[in-house]
Amino acid sequence: MAKSVSLLLGVHAHQPVGNFTHVLDDAHARCYGPFLRVLHRYPAFRFAIHISGWLLDYMLRQYPDDMELLKEMVQRGQAELVGAGYTEPVLAVIPEQDRMGQLQRMSDQLEQTLGQRPQGAWLTERVWEATVVPSLADSGILYSTVDDYHFLCAGKSANDLNGYYTTEENGRQLDLFPISEALRYRLPFSPAPEVVAYLESLAKEDGAPAAIYFDDIEKFGIWPETYNWVYERGWLTQFIEGVLASSIIKTERYCDYHARARTRGVVYLPTTSYIEMNEWTLPVPAAHHYADLVLASKSSGQFEQNKAFLRGGIWKNFFMRYPESNWMHKRMLDLSRRLHALPKKRQTAEMLNALYEAQANDAYWHGLFGGLYLPHLRRAVYNAIVKLEGLLDEASPRQPKLLLDLDLDGDDEIFLHNGVLQAVLRQDGSAAICEFDSYRLHHNFADTLSMPHEHYHRKVHAQPVEHLQGDGIANPHERVSLKHEITQEDMAIDKQQKLMFMDRWQAGAEAVVPVYVAAELKGMQQGAAFEATLGAGKVRKSVVMDNARLYVAYQFAGVGEGIFRVVVNLAMPSCDGPAGRFRVGDEIAGGFGQVLQLDAMQRIVLEDAVLGGKLNVSVNQPVSFLSAPCFSVSQSEAGFEKIMQAVTLTFECGRAAQADTLEFCIEVA
Repeated sequence: MAKSVSLLLGVHAHQPVGNFTHVLDDAHARCYGPFLRVLHRYPAFRFAIHISGWLLDYMLRQYPDDMELLKEMVQRGQAELVGAGYTEPVLAVIPEQDRMGQLQRMSDQLEQTLGQRPQGAWLTERVWEATVVPSLADSGILYSTVDDYHFLCAGKSANDLNGYYTTEENGRQLDLFPISEALRYRLPFSPAPEVVAYLESLAKEDGAPAAIYFDDIEKFGIWPETYNWVYERGWLTQFIEGVLASSIIKTERYCDYHARARTRGVVYLPTTSYIEMNEWTLPVPAAHHYADLVLASKSSGQFEQNKAFLRGGIWKNFFMRYPESNWMHKRMLDLSRRLHALPKKRQTAEMLNALYEAQANDAYWHGLFGGLYLPHLRRAVYNAIVKLEGLLDEASPRQPKLLLDLDLDGDDEIFLHNGVLQAVLRQDGSAAICEFDSYRLHHNFADTLSMPHEHYHRKVHAQPVEHLQGDGIANPHERVSLKHEITQEDMAIDKQQKLMFMDRWQAGAEAVVPVYVAAELKGMQQGAAFEATLGAGKVRKSVVMDNARLYVAYQFAGVGEGIFRVVVNLAMPSCDGPAGRFRVGDEIAGGFGQVLQLDAMQRIVLEDAVLGGKLNVSVNQPVSFLSAPCFSVSQSEAGFEKIMQAVTLTFECGRAAQADTLEFCIEVA
């Protein structure tokens, strides 16, 4: 028998729920459209494609001609459609009932719009936990793809990973294809003839070997340098024609290979994701230690045989690393529970849509990719959360005040809501507000992000690396570059979360953080009160709401001379863009991205055209006022960048020995 190898080539197209339309349009212009149009010219080149549901809806509306090309390729047996969760959730971290619903919605959408119901499923970020097997199998999915790294972690040999294996969980079976890391790093970065030659080297005379590739389509046009490389310089055309000209390589869809080939046997995979993700999930200093171990292993030439045992963390570590991610996740879980507890006749499609959008993975994690650091992606999650909560409150009203340890940190949070606003207060000693929602605007004004210590900070001022030596182009996983100028001051680490109404007392040179204890909870139906020792006296902090107004008042008794500071971090959608500005009286005082200082301020307005509303902030006495933008430093495929997370308002006033009151009002208009 002549040697042969089956190329199973799959691509994954995804844009996060809530991403900007200009980003989607640019992605289509530089990647999705050109890719489909090139593939359409070669009917003999078979491939698989997964397009996440939210993106597919957009492409069907905005680019129907290219979608017709895809539909034609499906009909002629060239393209295979691959399913997943509709809004691209990490299946392992959403409830079982929602896994099933997300998978079925995606399959229904593909069948109704493009004419094929999927047999295979893409696993978001290749996050594998055995608990997802029953959901996939019960949704009609026969197989999925994970990295060959997953199999190596289970003790499999790399030489055996050229076919599919079978796993089972709770009586349900699922077949698993191991994605080749070697191909992931070659396509499309190595010259096309080299990739074709590599594929031919995998051929055997028997055993139906498969070369298995499934990875982000964005590598084919969106990643740095790739549009010119893939399309203008013709890499994709050269690759396709080289494969089709080969007498050794045979292109197949996953469904065709799966139907004709036999399983290679049973396999049980550990909980893991791709190897880079396992590093991103680790906090400092564990991430430093892990990276140093990897570097030492590579330097000694032992990495390939050791990497399966240098495993790093698991995806759920993001909930431990980032309290902001954990809070969103636990809010989503609680609302899912409330929705499914409703009688079926009171559940609506609008509720389910909002829940699924709240489960979109992107805003929950951060690495080279991931959108936790991107305010507009977190905002999309909160938009869905707040919208869903408002709908659920209409269908099944809550008490106006609830005590619940939602984030599992050991301290109850106080939920205050009146149908117009919601304020969530922490009982960790700060008495700060960690969530402040407007149900009309579907917005959380406390959606900010603290600056944690990140592993990549030590790379920021390393020597930039823009290109690999020799032919080909750089892989972003190996790139170190600066998108913005980054200083050491920009990378200052926050010692605590950025919340609303964080307090400081300074008498002389010493600054003190008041430690509040709950003073009155049961007697204040629409509010809560706390007390703290302050200097020689006490301060009482109360929070109440009235319609669209939030009142936070401080009553001082015998505290002596000193300065009291209140810091309010606000998430304004315009960030440092032109649509956000301060107004003092009839005058525009500046934008959110500017520093603004006022000596005796009692009233200021934050206008935000993106929000579609404004905040009227007032104080019952003149205070010193300082506003400054808050930035974080993050990494992306384009390099290290600075992103505005919040506008930080600092109010400062002096206190005399006698008792008096400082009261803030924030009105959402």
